[in-house]
Amino acid sequence: MRSRSRGARAALVMAALAVAAAAVLASTAVGAVKDPIIIGWAYDGKGNMAPFDGPALAAAQIRVKQWNRKGGVGGRKIALATCDTNNNNPAKAKACAASLIGKGADIMFTTCDVDFATPVVTEAINRGILAVAPCIGTDQMGPKRFGAKGRLAFSFGNVAQDEGSAMAQYAWARGWRSAALATNTLLVYFKNVVQAFEARFKQLGGKIVAKESYATGANNVQNAVSRLNGVKADVVVTSTAFGELPALVAGLRSLGNQTPILNSWAGDGTYWLPKDPVVSNYYAVTFASAFGDDKNKAVNALAKAVKAGTGGFVTGAAAIDGVVTAIRRAKGSTQGVALAAQMEKFRKVPTISGLVSFTKQLHTVFGREYRVLRIQNGKPKIVAYVTAKTVPKI
Repeated sequence: MRSRSRGARAALVMAALAVAAAAVLASTAVGAVKDPIIIGWAYDGKGNMAPFDGPALAAAQIRVKQWNRKGGVGGRKIALATCDTNNNNPAKAKACAASLIGKGADIMFTTCDVDFATPVVTEAINRGILAVAPCIGTDQMGPKRFGAKGRLAFSFGNVAQDEGSAMAQYAWARGWRSAALATNTLLVYFKNVVQAFEARFKQLGGKIVAKESYATGANNVQNAVSRLNGVKADVVVTSTAFGELPALVAGLRSLGNQTPILNSWAGDGTYWLPKDPVVSNYYAVTFASAFGDDKNKAVNALAKAVKAGTGGFVTGAAAIDGVVTAIRRAKGSTQGVALAAQMEKFRKVPTISGLVSFTKQLHTVFGREYRVLRIQNGKPKIVAYVTAKTVPKI
């Protein structure tokens, strides 16, 4: 009887240990599932950057759901936490970043211009957190602007030098041999695109016949329009958005000047179109078509889902794709340094927006294929695809 009693007790002890071990394993597994990768996103909801930030965020939200349906990243789901910077007010932007970090953000996303993004980027990289912009278009999103800590800052936009170069190649391919430049001096991105266009256009043999400048909020765009109207050129080249975009285009067209106007991604979409006159001979290089005619069917489906107004929407989804790749290559780590090390090695990494490349020096995308959008009689259509062959120094 005593032997049986001891055996029974031993069996009970072993069973209890097995149950406890199973409970620990189950608890660990459940904990892993419930521990998401948190992406904090400080965005402009109603200000100047809203037409760019909004679609990128909407596309990212859809892409996150798609990744989560596949199991997330290494079994961890992705979660988005957002904060509106109120027209990128510097104090509010910094407070947004701090709030998101306080909520456990592993990675920080920010607005689509480096000047406006600086408070958020600084707050993130000072905490060792990777800072990502879906569509900043300047080489300053990285060490060039933020120093050694800038190694943690990246953008899935196209770098201005690459964009301006692609614009020059398209202009040359169209047979446009002379160009008048109209530079909006508000943003580094605006200025760098036009500078890059000039450098590449001259390399190809093109001639710059005029250089005019204006600035958002300076009420001087009409002066530039008047001077440009007196210049004979095959194309007028600019990089601009906001209120100055319709003012420049409508200003020239109302004077009867139908010279082709070539803009950067900043001038994508139709949201800005003036009611009068009806716009024709207008072109912009962009990431993707927002109008259902992109050659990539997945892009068309995403554009429809987010009701996109500009092609920049796709960069939100692309940034999610890129971060997922970086986490996988870092063996699941979300540490800023580990992710940055992987992203600096990106060479033609596939995303929904196309192939993405970075270097240690260049943390904004280069070498990705552009779409050329034409607006004719007020109707948008993709008319060409172009990839920059060189990234000129400016």
